[in-house]
Amino acid sequence: MRRDHLDWPFFEPRHRELAELLGAWCAEHLHTGHGSDVDAQCRGLVGQLGSAGWLRHAVAGTAHGGAGEAIDTRAICLLRETLAFHHGLADFAFAMQGLGSGAISLAGTPAQRERYLPKVAAGAAIAAFALSEPQAGSDVAALQCAARDDGDAWVLDGEKTWISNGGIADFYVVFARTGEQPGSRGISAFIVDAGTPGFEIAERIDVIAPHPLARLRFSGCRVPRAQQLGAPGEGFKLAMRTLDIFRTSVAAAALGFARRALHEGLQRARARPMFGQRLADFQLTQAKLAQMATTIDSAALLTYRAAWQRDQGRTVTREAAMAKLAATEGAQQVIDAAVQLWGGAGVVHGNVVESLYREIRALRIYEGATEVQQLIIGRDLLKET
Repeated sequence: MRRDHLDWPFFEPRHRELAELLGAWCAEHLHTGHGSDVDAQCRGLVGQLGSAGWLRHAVAGTAHGGAGEAIDTRAICLLRETLAFHHGLADFAFAMQGLGSGAISLAGTPAQRERYLPKVAAGAAIAAFALSEPQAGSDVAALQCAARDDGDAWVLDGEKTWISNGGIADFYVVFARTGEQPGSRGISAFIVDAGTPGFEIAERIDVIAPHPLARLRFSGCRVPRAQQLGAPGEGFKLAMRTLDIFRTSVAAAALGFARRALHEGLQRARARPMFGQRLADFQLTQAKLAQMATTIDSAALLTYRAAWQRDQGRTVTREAAMAKLAATEGAQQVIDAAVQLWGGAGVVHGNVVESLYREIRALRIYEGATEVQQLIIGRDLLKET
């Protein structure tokens, strides 16, 4: 994996060192492809990432096992880009530890942070972020899962779906309607431990690129008041703050997939004999490779601009949306081009580019679909006028 972009002024020496160390670790410990038992493989990857110290970067607060007092967005992005280049499920395992515990890093009480974050950083507990519902995906404010105040506890009723790490997580950060005000202002957040009475995994979901995914059901699920996360009615804001941290990192993961696709495309072009010469000797091939490289660098500039700006304390709603839009859509194009360069071999199950083709598709949907990013950008532009 080329690392020319590490010389860009967005990065500090510590970021370059982090990327180099992780790249060497990945080359030694990770191999492409999923095993037959994805749950077991994901648990194993969380343990590996925790033991090696990489998960510390997904947690805020050195007292709770974090690499720093705040989450370093550039570090998160470099980690995801590098992991995605080597192993899609490893990237997933890392990202969900950060997303699943991010709201605790942001708004948890000292007791909540002490209870959950050190285990997340060590890979000893698996986290999940439970926001989406059957009728509330892109329109988060439409969620119906409800939490009723019942003295010393909240009682949750409803469903969540498309929940990553569903079925293997040790705890879930769940967003439910508490009704302080209509719409998004009446949502609160709760930490629900796996095994809590009234909480069950209603269905496991099998998707195009296998990873742990489930539909959750809450039926009279009593959650102690001490497990409420943040202020009542502030759950929507907390969810958006969490997504603002990790949305840029989705773009970085897409970059990792795209860079691997370009690497595989270059290897194929150099090695494939065709009509008395190499595939790489044809101008059409060179033009395709040039477009792939340009698409990657364009998206990388947007991605690391957004990451740098957030680390400077700036609001990056528009910039993060631009990064995710450009990187995920661009990666889809780059990977498709790599499959085309590989020809028939590119659609054989187990080929790296075939795997990338499946891995990239979900990134254009989760943590805000492409169309939602377009709305965010357009509305933000109109506010200025």
